[in-house]
Amino acid sequence: MAATVVRYLRSVGAATAAEPVEFLPRPDLRAVRDDERAPVDPGQFRRVLGRFASGVTVITAEDAAGPTGFACQSFASLSLDPPLVAFMVARTSTTWPRIARAGVFCVNILGAEQGPLCRGFAVSGADKFAGVTHDAAPATGSPRLDGVPAWIDCRIHAVHTGGDHLIVVGRVEALGESGDGDRSGGGGGGGEGEAEDSGPLLFHRGRFGRFSD
Repeated sequence: MAATVVRYLRSVGAATAAEPVEFLPRPDLRAVRDDERAPVDPGQFRRVLGRFASGVTVITAEDAAGPTGFACQSFASLSLDPPLVAFMVARTSTTWPRIARAGVFCVNILGAEQGPLCRGFAVSGADKFAGVTHDAAPATGSPRLDGVPAWIDCRIHAVHTGGDHLIVVGRVEALGESGDGDRSGGGGGGGEGEAEDSGPLLFHRGRFGRFSD
């Protein structure tokens, strides 16, 4: 895992020591020759894919500079044996190099009332953790946000290139959900001060929503 992350950081010219992260230049991502047909219209691509409703997460980690994280819609379970999950992040992300350096991350699955929390983590350049209560996830120490319905504590297992994004595979070390009890346990979750479960936070066509029967 560590070797995979180091190779990735070196490939994009990022330092492997804990130091301030510089903005990465946008790479040349064109995958077709100039004489080939044009790709699909970007606007239509976004409109059509926007019809796919998904849950919303916040991916967090901590390096020498402190906690970091970003709102992530592109998250999925991947494998049961071994337990793997995956998320996708833009190759131009300034948060990703810090997560890669940490080598670990926590997936915080958001509840229906946590739209404002998600918006806070979607803003680039802001202090995303200002006023956000969190503790350390049990296996990796990554920030685990207070009041989330569920969390998944992971180590980076592999990183793959997918066009203008990266596909990050994480091996699950611990996980839990609201109401499991003591948050300090390796498989527990929830914890003190947890909010009543009001269902998942959903994202569809650029808007937040909630599940109803």
